[in-house]
Formats: sequence, structure tokens, C-alpha cells
Amino acid sequence: MTLYAVIVAGGSGKRMGSDIPKQFLELGGKPVLMHTIERFSGFSSAIRIIVVLPGDQLAIWQSLVAEYSFTIPHMTVRGGSTRFSSVKNGLELADGDGLVAIHDGVRPLVSTATIRRCFEAAEKYGNAVPVVSNTGSLRLLTGNGSMAVSRQHIMVVQTPQVFRTGLIRNAYRQDYCEEFTDDATVLEKTGIPIHLVDGNRENIKITNPEDMLVAAALLPVIS
Repeated sequence: MTLYAVIVAGGSGKRMGSDIPKQFLELGGKPVLMHTIERFSGFSSAIRIIVVLPGDQLAIWQSLVAEYSFTIPHMTVRGGSTRFSSVKNGLELADGDGLVAIHDGVRPLVSTATIRRCFEAAEKYGNAVPVVSNTGSLRLLTGNGSMAVSRQHIMVVQTPQVFRTGLIRNAYRQDYCEEFTDDATVLEKTGIPIHLVDGNRENIKITNPEDMLVAAALLPVIS
């Protein structure tokens, strides 16, 4: 079965307080995005990696590949104006039957075990979405204030979200709507139930400056 990874890296550096897009910030001696690609290459040398970047960042990425002598094979494709359209563009290159992982480019701390669980479950159930439990107290905002929500019924969603390629390509033929916050919601809109698997708590999405500090501390211990 052909394995694909569509890695979506369309972020900017605004919330990081940087002019450098966050996927290009240096972490442990190389750009964040390179670590992310290495996670999937380390899982399977046969996986076909597709990196989706904004059009104005493609040349920057190629210069970084040369500067850091980055040799892991991957394809690049121009992203769209939304994450939805960017993923759709990436899926155009995942054109065979198989399984495709869709992953945030700024999640370089996904474990090999999480990637494996997702692919194995997707092969069996058609899709797999990694989640971790919420450890904090939660409140739901209402018209009259707020109310407590049981955290036992709330899970934090991560990536990679893995799907049979035909299912997710068909789902992305829908028109975009605002409720599509991730790939699972796109597939769910077609009436297919979502299968959850365990993620790894270290698999944070780098968004703010403090996330880089956490990622630098965790990077040496992720396997």
C-alpha cells in the first residue's frame, strides 16, 4: 500500500514576533520543517512526502534545503489562500490508492509510535485522528455567562490525521465552509465517522515563542 504524507506549512511569524515564517525558524540546528519531514522519513523510507508552502516561500525553502544540505526526498506544491485549499492542492499529488497522512508542518515532535498508530488504524478503519486528553478545567461560554464542562468528554485533536486516499480526496471536493477546522471535520461532513487513536502529549503545534522553548527541551527525547 502506498503511503503519503502531506505536510502543510503555511504559517507566518507574526505570533512568534518574527519576520521569519515559523516553519523556517531554527530548532536544534535546523529549520522546524526539516525536523517534521524527518519524523515521517524515519517512520518509513518509502513514504512519499509532499510539502505544501505559500507560493512566495517556495524559493526560500529551496535555498534552505541547499544551505542545510537537506537530502530527504520530497515534493513541493504551492498552497492556497486557506488551509482547506492548501490541503486540496497537496492531495493532488497523492494520486494513488493508499493511505495519506495530513500533518501540520510546525508539529516537529510527533512520535514514530503516533505515526504508526495512525497508519495502522486508518488501514483498518479508513481514517485515524490522534488525540490526547484535556488535563485542565473547562468552561463553556453561554448567553448567560459560562458553565462547567466535563473534561472526560473533551479531547484535544492533533495531527497527523490519516485517511484512505480515495475517501479524503472525495471529501475535499466539497465546497469550503467555516466549520472545517481540520481534515477530520471535512471527512465527517460526508457522513463517515471518525476513528480516534492515542497521540503523544509532546506533539505540540509551535505557535508562540514559548512553544519554541518547549520544543527545544523536548526534541532530544522524542523517538
